[in-house]
Amino acid sequence: MGVGALVDQLRRGVFLDRDGVLNRAVIRGGKPYPPATLEEFKVVESAPECLTALKDLGACLVVITNQPDVARGAQSREVVEQMNQVLRKALPLDDVLVCWHDDKDDCNCRKPSPGLLLQAAETHKLSLPDSFLIGDRWKDIDAGHAAGCRAVLIDYHYNERDPSLAPDARVGSLQEATDWIVRAIQAS
Repeated sequence: MGVGALVDQLRRGVFLDRDGVLNRAVIRGGKPYPPATLEEFKVVESAPECLTALKDLGACLVVITNQPDVARGAQSREVVEQMNQVLRKALPLDDVLVCWHDDKDDCNCRKPSPGLLLQAAETHKLSLPDSFLIGDRWKDIDAGHAAGCRAVLIDYHYNERDPSLAPDARVGSLQEATDWIVRAIQAS
């Protein structure tokens, strides 16, 4: 089988950050934090409709999330997995990949490194240049660009630095991000 035939078999993916994209982040001092409890974990109202629209276009939907509070001892892995299970039940996801490390661990899976995106691309046979990432922080956008994806920033105007490279689109909500990706897919 030639390289062209292999490329034709690759699927389009949409990588989604979790906290701030699919569920509400907790904002303190202008900075986003993950919910601490299952009771605080609230799926974004438009998420089911948005993800169904992307799924209907044939996209493989993969959550890519950093959860360093587990490594820091501030959160249990069990609670994070329960939150991820809520997402799996509510949304048409194909996979949920988690980096459990903190910055000091210097792993390749913690965004802004693209390790989890590369892992998902291999596992699900995804074409990274044809894929998208939706995130709400600079680390998400940098990881998407590092993996070779188009990156959409949901800009909540957090009190943190901008991405190293400008996002392909800057929007105000998951619905706007979905609409932008739908238009990009339909134009291709």
